Amino acid sequence: MSHAQYQAVYTLLKELEAVLRIAKLWQSESIEAEKLNSTAPFCCDVMTFEQWLQFVFIPKMTLMIEQGMPLPANMSIAPMAEMSFATHPQYPQILSLLTKLDKSLQQN
Repeated sequence: MSHAQYQAVYTLLKELEAVLRIAKLWQSESIEAEKLNSTAPFCCDVMTFEQWLQFVFIPKMTLMIEQGMPLPANMSIAPMAEMSFATHPQYPQILSLLTKLDKSLQQN
């Protein structure tokens, strides 16, 4: 993955964080550490989808970018947003960003 591709994914992650904050889906307090040990998809057994985005997805992807690690290919998290945020006012923006992230990583 080129530097430009890493930068594009990093920019989308920052935009996602900003939209989650605007949507009031970003929590100010940390999550309990034991919840991070979940092995369920999206940690759905112990977290909401927005918590997973905030405490697992964004930090892990950011770390991978900072360390120049290969990013996941064929990721598909936009469908989870369709289920989780369908009635939220910021749904179109969140779905758009997650769809862009999915597509940018499929080109990996």
